Parts: sequence; structure tokens; C-alpha cells
Amino acid sequence: MGTSEGPSPKEHAERAVHAVKQEAAIYRGEEDRPLGGYAVLMSIYFTLVGLLSAGAVRRGRPLPRPSAGDLVVTALASHKFSRILSKSAVTSPVRAPFTRFDGPGGPAEVMEQPRKSSRIRHAVGELLACPFCLDLWAVTALVFGLVYAPGPTRLVAGSFGALAGADFLQLAYAKAQQMAEG
Repeated sequence: MGTSEGPSPKEHAERAVHAVKQEAAIYRGEEDRPLGGYAVLMSIYFTLVGLLSAGAVRRGRPLPRPSAGDLVVTALASHKFSRILSKSAVTSPVRAPFTRFDGPGGPAEVMEQPRKSSRIRHAVGELLACPFCLDLWAVTALVFGLVYAPGPTRLVAGSFGALAGADFLQLAYAKAQQMAEG
């Protein structure tokens, strides 16, 4: 083990890996948390943001200065896109490799649980079944859309924003009907 000069680089690496695994085990406790899978997803996210940012700088693309309207539309569009991707029955084929059906959810929605056959599958399953988790990715896509293609991005965001508004009106109408019927 090591020389008189101390541990070798390989021994340092082994100790570091052991320490990380030990910390992950302490964090998880009795729960099955895919920390390695989360780390992969975070790495993918930050790599994409870095590449898109570097590309924007290299091409001289100005950073967007979103108006209050852009912020509202982005919030509504991100909400709706995340709900469609994470909960809609018609998008379940996208989630199926990473989740399993758990039952019906809200109006036109399903509930799913992540598959746990691997840390990556588990983490991706959690991401795809969680509208709150997907919001970060959706907002990021829309922000970079404003950098690279502001016109089409505003069209898409406005469409998803209008769809979110229509959903809220549908729910309000159904509630009003229930109240009218007593």
C-alpha cells in the first residue's frame, strides 16, 4: 500500500470512490435514491447549457431581455409542456421505457412510477414522470429558443401558454357545472 512517499494516485482514487459511495449510502438511508443517475442527468443538463451558451457567444447572439409578457408566456408554456410530457396518456410511449403505469391521474392524465432496473433508468423515469422536474428543462429550452430563434419560440410558447389557459378554463367550467348542479 503506497510507497514511503504516500499513497499512489490509484489508492487516492480508490479512497475517493469509497468515500463517495459511503456518503451516498448515508444519504439514501433505507430509500432507493439513484444519486448516480441524477449526477448523469445534471451533467447532461449543464453540458447542454454550456454548449448552447458557448455557441451563442461565438455567434454573437445577444442574450434575451424578456419582457414581462415573455416571462408569463414562458411560465405558462413550460407548465403545459411539462404536464403534457410527464402526465398525458398520449405521451406515455415516450415515458414507457423509464416508467410503469400506476393508474389514472387527473383529467386526461396518468400516474406512473419510475422503473428501477438501473440508476439511469430510475433517474430518467423520475424526471419524465415529474412535471416540476421537467419545468427546468422546458424553461431552459424556451430561453435558448429566444436566443437562437425568437420568432418561432414565441409562437410555440404562445401556443402552449394558450393551451394552459384553455385547460384552466375547462377546469373552471367543470367546477361551475358541479356547483350549478348542487
